[in-house]
Amino acid sequence: MRKTFLLIIAVLIVSTGMKAQEELLSKEVAVELALENNFGIAVARNQVEIAENNKSILNSGYLPTVTANAGATYNRDDSVIEFPGQFLENGDPRPDIVLDKAEAQRYNSGLTVNYTLFDGLGRLYNYKSLREQYELSELQARETIENTVLQLFTVYFEVARLSENENVFKEALRISRDRITRAEYAFEYGQNTKLDILNAQVDVTNDSISLLNARQQLVNTKRDLNVVLSRSLNEVFKVDTVVRFIPKLQLEDFIATAKENNVALLQQKSNTAINEYDIKISRSGYLPTVGLNGSYGWNLNQSAASAFFPGTNNETWNFALGASLTWNLFDGGGTTVRLKNAKLAYKNQEILNEQVELEVDRDILNALAIYENRLEIFKIQQQNVITNQNNFERSQEQFELGRITSIEFRQAQINLLNAQTNKNLAKYDAKLAELQLLQLTGQLLNIPF
Repeated sequence: MRKTFLLIIAVLIVSTGMKAQEELLSKEVAVELALENNFGIAVARNQVEIAENNKSILNSGYLPTVTANAGATYNRDDSVIEFPGQFLENGDPRPDIVLDKAEAQRYNSGLTVNYTLFDGLGRLYNYKSLREQYELSELQARETIENTVLQLFTVYFEVARLSENENVFKEALRISRDRITRAEYAFEYGQNTKLDILNAQVDVTNDSISLLNARQQLVNTKRDLNVVLSRSLNEVFKVDTVVRFIPKLQLEDFIATAKENNVALLQQKSNTAINEYDIKISRSGYLPTVGLNGSYGWNLNQSAASAFFPGTNNETWNFALGASLTWNLFDGGGTTVRLKNAKLAYKNQEILNEQVELEVDRDILNALAIYENRLEIFKIQQQNVITNQNNFERSQEQFELGRITSIEFRQAQINLLNAQTNKNLAKYDAKLAELQLLQLTGQLLNIPF
């Protein structure tokens, strides 16, 4: 028993010395690290960049297409031309004509330009749709950032709660160790029995184990926080345990403007706008397409000499302009089907608008009620700590005077410990409820932490 007790105390002293090297990780720095390093946020930002590329003028269809081409051909012929049954004037057979290494070359190059002058306004609405999709991708990235920040503070406040609980258990251990010293002195002077010393040692052992468990939970939760921050799991730090709540009037203003700032509602409005553009894009299939084209080219033909004609060089330069009109008068009904489906998709988005708006209103009211309830619980727990602190101090005085037993004193100590840990839990529960409410109002990223 004595060895176990001394071992526990030694472990606690070593771990206390290690904590002296910890640096403060403030809430602001934690948010900066998460925004800079978090994997999910990095992926979301890349998606925004892709959408930005898609909405550029280079992907709009408004620019002409320019095509260059060039070519070269080389021929070499070896031929023999015979004249069977033909004779010269002197009566001799007409001799064969032999052409060795008859070479011919052909060279060409050209430049072609095509431009769609009018396509039924399809590219105009497609360009607007791509810009709206970019806005949607930004909203999706914002949602990812908000969820990451909320996840960050869920873990951050858990670290803070466990840190405060650790201090509570350390204080409880200090009080129990003082009891051992006092019990040993009292035993030496014959004021109590050995049982009081044993009871104090049991309480020290229990408090030591509680402190060790709290520290292990704290270490594990710090690793969880390092994962959220995407940094080394062995980073050593401590967190800020000060919590500030948003003033009630400011919170009411945030709730009043929630429909203009809630990210889910904004995404739904963006989806509706995209579907509206889809209707106009489908309708453009009924209109004609007008295009312009032009070309400029050069050709050179170098032919070899033949049996009857000499070799020639033929060089040509050409320039052409043209216009075209294409009107798909009937495409088998495909355009009509696409237009009908686009209209139905738009109606679905209007239905979803009402659904999401109703759900957001419900979520805000629920989140507000939860926040107010948890805040009230926190206030009650604060008062409960004061009450139990007064009761403990009075019990300590009575215990030192010998008017109450060690069991009664221990109960007062346990009551205070429970009140303090409950208060810590209530404090961070209330703050997390506030952050969830701020997320629903669209203000989570606009407030100081």
